[in-house]
Amino acid sequence: MNSSSHPARLRRSVLCVPADNERALSKIASLSCDAVIYDLEDAILTDRKAEARTMLARHLGENRPAGIEIIIRINSFRSPFGETDLAEAIGLQPDAILLPKVESPSDIQSVADILSEKDAPDSLRLWAMIETPRGVLNAAAIAETGRTSGGRLDCFVPGLNDLRKETGVPALPGRPHLVPWLMQILLSARSCGLDVIDSVFNDFRDADGLDAECRQGRDMGFDGKMLIHPAQIAPANEAFGVSPEAAADATLIIDAFAKPENAGKGVINLDGRMVERLHLDQALKTAAKANAIQRKDKTA
Repeated sequence: MNSSSHPARLRRSVLCVPADNERALSKIASLSCDAVIYDLEDAILTDRKAEARTMLARHLGENRPAGIEIIIRINSFRSPFGETDLAEAIGLQPDAILLPKVESPSDIQSVADILSEKDAPDSLRLWAMIETPRGVLNAAAIAETGRTSGGRLDCFVPGLNDLRKETGVPALPGRPHLVPWLMQILLSARSCGLDVIDSVFNDFRDADGLDAECRQGRDMGFDGKMLIHPAQIAPANEAFGVSPEAAADATLIIDAFAKPENAGKGVINLDGRMVERLHLDQALKTAAKANAIQRKDKTA
């Protein structure tokens, strides 16, 4: 797999906004989230689907946010709205299209085929919501569609609200019974070089609960968190960012391997630590992320 097919993006905070909420749409350009999901699916009532598409087209035409990754979540092709959503979304030129309730590789491939038929640019990527038992069980096979040559799949997003609904697992603090499924989704994504965004935290008034779940998601290896309210952006950016200590350590490792005496070494002694080339790879990624955050902060 060519890693360049999955360009690195900041995805610490991914805010989901109903496409028919004019007040929320008007605020997006002023927010510090890394990405926004314009939702045409769950957040939109059936009789407002067409109006939501119209409002989204007007918003992106008149007030398209700069410096924010733009994703459009369409309705499933199993619904009466999916094909129309996709056709209109292509014309709006988002960075990615988020497919809901993905359960098999064919769910990805069928949309990828349509994008190719429509001559959509390679830069138009696909994200997949993994939110059904079948989707979790098939996560590894779904992720493989992003490994193939020309594969557009870039990112997984677990949908725990739907998973709870379909399995009866309760919404307990710490998500104890859901962690195995989250890790299965994450491992599947990583096996194919995909990003993976943690699921939403529903109570935006519970700041302590959000902080705890952001830290949990970070420690589990997620790249960021899907959000439902602007108040959740800052905590997610902090949790999934790069601490000054981590940035300094990354610089230390990079500088150590850059010394002429270490050029041919696979392992070096760094202040009593044995540091391998794999740690250098991690340090380079950390430094790149820290630099991206700095650039975003300067332009905010």
